Amino acid sequence: KMGEGFIKVTGEVGTGKTLICRRLLNELPDEFIAAYIPDPYLTPPELRWSLASELGMPLSEDINQQQLMQQLQLHLITLASQGKSVVLIVDEAQALPFESLEALRLFSNFETEQNKLVQVVLFAQSELDNRLAEAELRQLRQRISFSYKLRPLSDKEIELYIDRRLLTAGYSKSSHLFSTAAIHTLVKASRGIPRLVNILCHKALLLCYGE
Repeated sequence: KMGEGFIKVTGEVGTGKTLICRRLLNELPDEFIAAYIPDPYLTPPELRWSLASELGMPLSEDINQQQLMQQLQLHLITLASQGKSVVLIVDEAQALPFESLEALRLFSNFETEQNKLVQVVLFAQSELDNRLAEAELRQLRQRISFSYKLRPLSDKEIELYIDRRLLTAGYSKSSHLFSTAAIHTLVKASRGIPRLVNILCHKALLLCYGE
């Protein structure tokens, strides 16, 4: 809502980036228009076309890139006059080519005297942090006003996480379904990665059912 710069959320595979991305898409208030780009392997022209397409802009196929940028800005200004803010959400952003990251930075130049017309949210694996440390991407790095790195779950968090998942699935008994020893094994094997916790618990339950 403050509309300042870029937001970046990074984390290792399986730590919940896509889940948070979906929650953001589902819970954005009505005054926001979300443009979601799940495929990061895009050239700068494809990135601009994707944004225009997500915003429902009717465009001629023979439009050139300069005209596209002009029409994008006009459309964004129109939306802003209607009290709408555009949020561009890019998943797996670590895979964006350098030229596309630069094109993404230029979207932040769309602004009025009071507000940015596009708020950019990047969800990415930790490799994006390494790329942003490079000197050629320092301009983009400076525009990131909020950054958070998802960490693995602690031992206690894994225990609470499993209990919550079981409760949601319908397990209502007071006793723990997974023993303390089983939890310890899960902590060690999953390294705190929620996706691995899910898989290991699911397989354990299937094996117990089978036996």
